[in-house]
Amino acid sequence: MTAQRFRETGRFKRPEPKTTVLTPSNLKELMRCMEPDAGFPLPLRPQGTGSSSTDCNTTSVGTVIRTTGLDRILSIDTYNHTVTAEAGVHLGQLAAALAEQGLELIASPEQYDRTLGGAIAAPCFGPTAGQQAGCFSSHVAAMKMITTAGKILKITPSQKHLLSAVRSSYGLLGVIYEATLNVRPISTFTANHRRVSIEKFASAVDTIARSDAGLKFYLMPYRSAVYLDLRRYENSAEHSYRAPWKLKDWGESTVLPQVFKSLNRVVPIPSVRYRLIDSISEATQGLVNTRLVRTGNHTSMGATHRKRREPKRMLRSTWCFPAADFSIVLRAYHEFCLETLDVNGYRCDMPAVGFRIARDPASLLSPSFDEPMIALQSLSTQQKGWDDFVIDLAEFAEKWGGVPLFSESQAMRAEYATQVYNNRLEFFRRLRRQLDPHNRLLNPRLAQCFS
Repeated sequence: MTAQRFRETGRFKRPEPKTTVLTPSNLKELMRCMEPDAGFPLPLRPQGTGSSSTDCNTTSVGTVIRTTGLDRILSIDTYNHTVTAEAGVHLGQLAAALAEQGLELIASPEQYDRTLGGAIAAPCFGPTAGQQAGCFSSHVAAMKMITTAGKILKITPSQKHLLSAVRSSYGLLGVIYEATLNVRPISTFTANHRRVSIEKFASAVDTIARSDAGLKFYLMPYRSAVYLDLRRYENSAEHSYRAPWKLKDWGESTVLPQVFKSLNRVVPIPSVRYRLIDSISEATQGLVNTRLVRTGNHTSMGATHRKRREPKRMLRSTWCFPAADFSIVLRAYHEFCLETLDVNGYRCDMPAVGFRIARDPASLLSPSFDEPMIALQSLSTQQKGWDDFVIDLAEFAEKWGGVPLFSESQAMRAEYATQVYNNRLEFFRRLRRQLDPHNRLLNPRLAQCFS
């Protein structure tokens, strides 16, 4: 039997998982999957495209219920500006259908290849401008969920507490089957790109985080550089073209990871390899972002992601930090990366990516429930040394008040997560025990925090 390393420690081995995978194609099949007498191995874990970087939506011995077969867009209401769709619809598909009606998603999620249910059940965010720049799930108006008893539970706007709990619930309260989202007419934003030093960005990031600008940035700690992407809605904005955004997405999500994987194989001298990697990253950022992408909307961005597939070996760990303190965290992260390379010889070959997340109390387990946050995502294609890197990264995040995401923060300690989410987590636990009294949806990873 083959073996694989534990993703989050790198120090133990486990048997090849034996998982039952179900892909229901309609409501009846989904309800049957959830019925207690169906006989499927426990635990049951709902899954969309499986984009999580942790084990929260998988199980080594139980049953994975993939919602990708539930892929119908049921209705688009152009008068009330809402859309209703099944959980397996990809966000890119949803964006394209809305565009035909002159509408767009209010949020601008970074991963349009995620399913609707997955984007609701786990934090999903991107460089959205305005005060509505929280998590994607905050724009959900109503839902239908299948409980562990195999029954339909309808959640309406009047059930504010339940609706808040199901948003970012990580599939622990039931399987989301259908959702109604608030949408809006297509709006065009201007995109301002610039290269600055880490020190200059640190001196300005607090002001930027307090503004309504949509913020995405690419951090290159080994060049002491940051490439900013600032977005604002303008009444006089020019027409938005899709081609530049397609080129941008293709370069960042496909070309760079593949090139860096090749360089890691064929260039044996680390110092030479990393100089090439950083030079290519800088050239790509300077060409694509600074010169080509000037205006856009959520429709043009969503269209670029419809067929996007993240490289299988792309490694990712995300933590959120209070926006009010991010200038300090930024300088500390710069030093952390340099020190890790010097001591352990490991560094990420992809730029770290960051996003501003507005205060978002619409979800009980929102990472920005109390205050605006900056999500910092470390990315790499190099597996060797990554497991130890994310352990050190988790220790760094704890030291600087980072808020973990159960789906994205690798090597997260359950004790720390319990401390951060505190009373909100306890309220969620009580509700979870009511909706799943026999722990049918609880896998070992999530049991550490939610049992």
